[in-house]
Amino acid sequence: MTPGFPAMTKRTPRALAAIALLALSSAPALAQDTPPQTSIFDGDYLTIGAGGAFGPSYEGSDDYVAFPAAAVMGRVAGVGIAARPAGLALDFINDPKDAKLSLQFGPVVRTRFDRNRQIKDPAVFALGKKDVAVEVGGNVGFSINRITNPYDSLTFSVDVRGDVAGAHEGFVIAPTATFQTPLSQGSFVALSISAEHVDDKYARYYYSVTPAGSQASGLRPYQARAGFKNVGAGLIGAYDLDGDLTNGGFAIFAGVNYSRMLGNFERSPVVADRGSPDQFTGAIGLGFTF
Repeated sequence: MTPGFPAMTKRTPRALAAIALLALSSAPALAQDTPPQTSIFDGDYLTIGAGGAFGPSYEGSDDYVAFPAAAVMGRVAGVGIAARPAGLALDFINDPKDAKLSLQFGPVVRTRFDRNRQIKDPAVFALGKKDVAVEVGGNVGFSINRITNPYDSLTFSVDVRGDVAGAHEGFVIAPTATFQTPLSQGSFVALSISAEHVDDKYARYYYSVTPAGSQASGLRPYQARAGFKNVGAGLIGAYDLDGDLTNGGFAIFAGVNYSRMLGNFERSPVVADRGSPDQFTGAIGLGFTF
């Protein structure tokens, strides 16, 4: 059994890019009658990726920008390394290769640059640039393997993260479900569904408009509160350039993601008056596994 597809926890536009860059590294063994004898994913390995993406300038924006992305993942000494948007998660549970049910547990860290750069809307820009948040916490989940063929898997996981950099100073709970399966000797796809629940501190930091902010921007005053911020779905595909996913080397990827802002986040002037609750992102790039 090869490692499972990394859970798609970017619920922001840059999440798709960061995770898509390393999607190809989950390269399941092939959907063929006889499993391959060896695979680069049977032991320690690393995948590095780089590419570009096109998505909203901040979560809730209707202005679209291009941006680069890079990430790394793999497994070293039995510890799994999974991509997160501008971060990573570690999995300390080293499951048997033939496990029907595999578990994951470990720390997670990600950096959030939302409304810190590329703010194109003048009213939102007038509200002020946000500090970079560094969210640290834990991830727990499980995968059901070999559902429709010997190499697919269905993974359920959740991140719980809190900001330690003094930006939003709140907590984020991010559940994800992902199904991944090979299509051929050299290609595979993965479909994920995800959401984010945030607390009052996060909601106020990014989606409230204070009286002072209203005077500076012209937006109406607004008080955001805790709740499910968004829900989304993403589709990613990868193709190995030599037609064999199991031997590493170069592969190309492409991905698309749709996210919908929810509840009082959708009603915030930052979204309702100056942006859009519908968020689309696309990404393409190249990765190398060794």
